[in-house]
Amino acid sequence: MVTEFTRTLIYCIVLLGLMTIVLGCTLAVSATETPMPPTATATPTNEALVETWQTIMPGLEMRIYVPEGNVIGQLLVLRIDPALYTFRVHYHPGEPLNTSGWRNELPDAAAFVNTNFFDRQYYILGLLVADSVVYGTSYTDRGGTFAIQDGQPSLTSNIETPYQGEVFEQAVQAFPMLVFENAQAYTTTRGDRPTRRTVIAQDAQGRILLIATPLLGQRLADLAAYLLTTDMEIVSALNLDGGRSTMMVVQADTPYAVNSFDLVPAVLAVYAR
Repeated sequence: MVTEFTRTLIYCIVLLGLMTIVLGCTLAVSATETPMPPTATATPTNEALVETWQTIMPGLEMRIYVPEGNVIGQLLVLRIDPALYTFRVHYHPGEPLNTSGWRNELPDAAAFVNTNFFDRQYYILGLLVADSVVYGTSYTDRGGTFAIQDGQPSLTSNIETPYQGEVFEQAVQAFPMLVFENAQAYTTTRGDRPTRRTVIAQDAQGRILLIATPLLGQRLADLAAYLLTTDMEIVSALNLDGGRSTMMVVQADTPYAVNSFDLVPAVLAVYAR
């Protein structure tokens, strides 16, 4: 039988190994800045691991989920009321920023996360719309789209609802869909592995959920299955770029940051109306 002490010891050993690997990696650099590694204070403490929603601003709530007690695999979730908040995409083609760079550029944002996958030259893959300006080419055989149209957010499957040139004010794309129409949409485990994750989701009340794993996330199929076991009432969920790109910043009375290891060229920001 594995005792609580043994389980804790295993977690510590795994975490130490994880941080050794991550911090030993070569960080991408630009001509003007170097990405900052995750701040130690950004990792939730044991006292923060309470699975209850905390209101950090009206219409903006934050909560930690710990799948089956797996502290290393914990999820940080922001729940956003679109009646009180708007969403904007910010994109710097070929000129990415690290977490602190985006914070300096977006001082009025209540929160932001990384979005699309991107190539080695820091140009996004898939479709991105920033303030009605369209970039890239839509996926047709995979993933989903989070979009703002006529001021209203939506999260759709690119297979079920292909992009046909609709006018969006804002949009981001990635893959795969994890949850679609209240059901698990991704079940493939071959070739997948646990890594940091960034996810955007919509619940039954139309609220938008931004999800990040500060330490080490689950495999995609496991994450898709887990999301449906929670009380988040998720209707749709889309995996965004993760791994070294995972980034989530909350700029409220109690700031919180999951810093990316890599520079990223695009973010989705949340603003109070």
